[in-house]
Amino acid sequence: MTTTEPINIVVASNNFYAILLGALVKSIELTHKTAEKIDLYIIDDGISKESRENIRASASEEVIRMKWFKSASVIPDNLVKVPSDKSAMPMTTYLRIFAPYILPEGTKRYIYLDVDMILQEDISKLWNSDLGDNMVGAVQDISKTVSNSWAGIPNYKELGMPPETKYFNAGLLVVDQEKWLKEDMTNQVIQCLYDNGPYVNLADQYGLNVVLYQKWKELDPRWNTFANDVIEVPDPFLIHFLDIKPIYRAYNGNKRFGDEFYKCLKLTPWKNHKPIPEYVRISRKTFSKMKKIFFSYLK
Repeated sequence: MTTTEPINIVVASNNFYAILLGALVKSIELTHKTAEKIDLYIIDDGISKESRENIRASASEEVIRMKWFKSASVIPDNLVKVPSDKSAMPMTTYLRIFAPYILPEGTKRYIYLDVDMILQEDISKLWNSDLGDNMVGAVQDISKTVSNSWAGIPNYKELGMPPETKYFNAGLLVVDQEKWLKEDMTNQVIQCLYDNGPYVNLADQYGLNVVLYQKWKELDPRWNTFANDVIEVPDPFLIHFLDIKPIYRAYNGNKRFGDEFYKCLKLTPWKNHKPIPEYVRISRKTFSKMKKIFFSYLK
């Protein structure tokens, strides 16, 4: 990558988590010190006009150029539809596998980020990661291996994967766009979810780990530091709020990381945000789960 090429970043958000995207955008701006422009491709899964304006105001357009895409428009007609799962994870999470279809023709690489993250290091260093011959760069998940009993790949043996096979977190991906499209990976992930329905764990993260087996490069773990990890990381490059988000009163992650989140948020139009009560969080998770179950019966 050269300093004349923009850094391509893709994110996806619904309206409720737009506030998280505001903090992420601000953190990217604050930590970016090199000359590259940043092109931020936002897959909009129902973000309100007000929230869009707040996100736009969260960073200077001189640093971050935002490009918006409605979620319904990012899925090509020739792709198989994503199967519904019965988890409480919003369907928005699946949108990351459609990222290649919104990028300009000729794009060689992009970074995908979950919105529940903030940067502590210049994104250009991640952008310039050496992937070797691999299709994707990622960080090993908190669950460590495919044989993990509460995450991982429940049917790893049937798929021919050794139990010690490392399992990555899909919240941060550095993707070789050309390889991805050449091997039609989006369709491969979706088909994998259909083929292994009873075993699917953590939505598309399951499919990504299966189809990218032996095709991903392990990155420095500091590029995806989990806020709820019991091991203290003194110098994270990126903080990932995997569990209860810091916008809630019930936030249960590292306090220092939560403070870092609010340092960023206070520099956005959401500067007066007050943590949300626990009953709101629970009701939203329940609604998300019931909505997916309902639509699964309609298919």
